[in-house]
Amino acid sequence: MKVSGLTISLSKEKKAMKKCLLFVLVLGIVLCGCGKKEPEAGKVELSLPEIGLLETKLPDITKAPAPKNQNLLTGNIDLTKEAIGKRPVAVMINNVKDALPQYGISQADVIFELPVEGNLTRLMALYADYTQMPDICAIRSCRYYYPAIAKGFDAFYVHWGIDQTVKSYVASLNMDCYEGLANAGGLFARDQARQRVGYALEHTGYFKGTRFASVVTSAGKRTDLLTGKQGTAFKFCGLGTALTPTGGSCNTVNVGFGSATAGFTYNPDTKTYYKTINGQNHMDVRTNEQLSFTNVFVLETSISIRDDVGHKKIDWAGSGSTTGYYISNGGMQRIRWSKAGGAEEGYLQFFDESGNELEINRGKSYIAYTYKGKTTMN
Repeated sequence: MKVSGLTISLSKEKKAMKKCLLFVLVLGIVLCGCGKKEPEAGKVELSLPEIGLLETKLPDITKAPAPKNQNLLTGNIDLTKEAIGKRPVAVMINNVKDALPQYGISQADVIFELPVEGNLTRLMALYADYTQMPDICAIRSCRYYYPAIAKGFDAFYVHWGIDQTVKSYVASLNMDCYEGLANAGGLFARDQARQRVGYALEHTGYFKGTRFASVVTSAGKRTDLLTGKQGTAFKFCGLGTALTPTGGSCNTVNVGFGSATAGFTYNPDTKTYYKTINGQNHMDVRTNEQLSFTNVFVLETSISIRDDVGHKKIDWAGSGSTTGYYISNGGMQRIRWSKAGGAEEGYLQFFDESGNELEINRGKSYIAYTYKGKTTMN
């Protein structure tokens, strides 16, 4: 028998052997790379159709299912066992000059920045692992568009104070809120060290994140994610891969909010964008780390003043026509964005200009909602 130039002989007494056994023998010889063997006397040759070599491929790890401890906010494989399938935590953080530097923010997985009164900004930091929360300062009050965003992640919501004109709206969202004024569970306090060095009282409130898991479980709060929220928050690319947005190179970004500017500079060694605030490095004073992100999103939207105090009205839901930018891995591209279904419960979704859902790189993300035409990139 000849297989790919290889001759195999079988004895007459084994002619009746089942073809399946013969086929296995053939494959074994081919894969072992044996040389040509001439027939021996008293043996006959059996001929089968010629077959080609089998192509072997290593498994594609980029398409393999992600491990259970995948962080649903970053796509990284870094969740503790206790946090698998559990709800994240959204925390309101003071971001004005007199409240800087903050602490507990470098551990956040996603940070949202939106304008408030006077076109200053406030941060909402999302943490995927409710069991590993840091202490966070300075905590600040709620504006209605922050819980509207947090609801889409099925997150616990932490704040100190609330815009009273939208209090009933926030209550209607039926979220698990932790309010500094009520100080449920003793989770809030004033940072005495800050007070001693002259911080104004409103810039000293901190959240005792290290106690959060025990308080939540003791109170019997739901910690498991809702059924529809057990997947990743964004559409991440495959494990071990990195994407570059297709609209051109981007090494610096400046996001203008009016009275505040968020800047970003790309570091090709870490493949992340390092953040500044009003031209100064944006630092976490406890870890001495500058905030950095794999992904930077700038979402252009409609923003107006809704009352005499200067509170903002912001289109947090978007639509098929709202635009923005995705910046990552030294590149940028124009995108469209919206909350799925236009509702608070929907995930925030990103699309390319052809309407295809955008794959993004795994890692921490910064997401700004801001005015149209207020962002520059180089």
